[in-house]
Amino acid sequence: MNTANHRRLLIRGCDVLTVPTHGDCTVLSRQDIHVTDGVITAIEPTVHDDKTTQTGRTDDVEILDGAGLIATPGLVNGHTHSPMVLFRGAAEDVPVHDWFNKRVWPMESNLTAQDVGFGALLACAEMISGGVTTFVDHYFFPEQIAEAVATSGIRANIAPTYFSSQGPAALEATVAFAENWHGGADGRVTVSMGPHAPYTVGDKDLTTLADHARRLGIGVHLHASENLAQSESSVTRRGITPIEVLERTGILDAGVMIAHGCGIVPGDYDLLAAHADRVAVASCPKVYLKHALWPLTPIRHLLDLGVTVAAGTDGAAGHNTLDMWEALRLVAMTQKLETRDAMFLSVSDTLRLAMRGGAQAARLGDGAGALEVGQRADIVLVDLSGIHHRPLHDPRAALVYGVQTLDVKSVVVDGKVLMRDRQLLTVDVPGLLTEIDSRVARLVDVSSGASVQFYDP
Repeated sequence: MNTANHRRLLIRGCDVLTVPTHGDCTVLSRQDIHVTDGVITAIEPTVHDDKTTQTGRTDDVEILDGAGLIATPGLVNGHTHSPMVLFRGAAEDVPVHDWFNKRVWPMESNLTAQDVGFGALLACAEMISGGVTTFVDHYFFPEQIAEAVATSGIRANIAPTYFSSQGPAALEATVAFAENWHGGADGRVTVSMGPHAPYTVGDKDLTTLADHARRLGIGVHLHASENLAQSESSVTRRGITPIEVLERTGILDAGVMIAHGCGIVPGDYDLLAAHADRVAVASCPKVYLKHALWPLTPIRHLLDLGVTVAAGTDGAAGHNTLDMWEALRLVAMTQKLETRDAMFLSVSDTLRLAMRGGAQAARLGDGAGALEVGQRADIVLVDLSGIHHRPLHDPRAALVYGVQTLDVKSVVVDGKVLMRDRQLLTVDVPGLLTEIDSRVARLVDVSSGASVQFYDP
């Protein structure tokens, strides 16, 4: 094949983490990863070639030095609210009702579209620097988030947050965004319908959005059964659980990413099993630990039902960071405690959940979430040589239980290098921080008494 006019990348001399659909992950030593037009075309043992340098460009091939590093599939943040980085640390040590009603939803009433754009770009920069190549988002002003994705080079599935209290015009705007942006930014932007939750969106609107999702061939992303109190409240008020609401309104049939799902109960299992190929659940345990909420996402039962499970951070107003390495290790450790089973979620299973599970939840297509020939080149190079990893008995365990975001050295999305040797190449971080710092005092001022919604599930 003549590749003279194609965009080519060679990652030289790295170890490669393999993530099979079943069984143990393994590590291949000293491999070259060849990429053409954003697709992995070969993974093969490193061959020294005097015509190529260790890093740079030659013969129309960009070269990324992977020596001493391990290449992993890009992490997927399975559920977040990216612009909420603007509120990190501004709502601490309060119960969940006060977190929403006295802090977060009042602060969000201050947001402008421009604020969201800057916040989303900061979130993209943070996620890229931590090895996240795709995030599944749910927030207001989705156009600004999409523009941040286009600028930064990351990949995202974006759901515009919708409350029924916003009225028909907002619902129509949600649909219009999906029609205009799905497949945008050279395919790196995909869209889901984004009703907030069954307790803030009426059944009629849920049905309408499910119908639009089916028409457009996209999914739905919403919060449901976030905790047991929500499920119990739904049964008291309506006689059915939130998951039953999703079934009756066609959301399960349309295909859905359920955020949290900690209140999913055994009575919901048959419904979820019947739609397992169209349902994913994102587990974000850190925010539940901070709010002293129990139980956590019933991951073992969901996996047994055939439901896809992903890991996520939720928004940084609750999680404080968008660090997916922390999120995936918290998923593993809390599930071991939750199930009282130290064998549950092995390091291989955790990596598979975070990578293949995340990719499936983000609707990236069959086989995504692994470094394989024919897959999109979303690749992270991680340095496991630091003293906090030595001696390195098992690199898989180091990835799950020891990696810090600063261990991420280079990041590739769709075959394009977005960070090289810790240098972000697509975002002017100093300029961005100056802009954001000029806005924060206004954003956290709740003296007006305004709020985007009232939390009463």
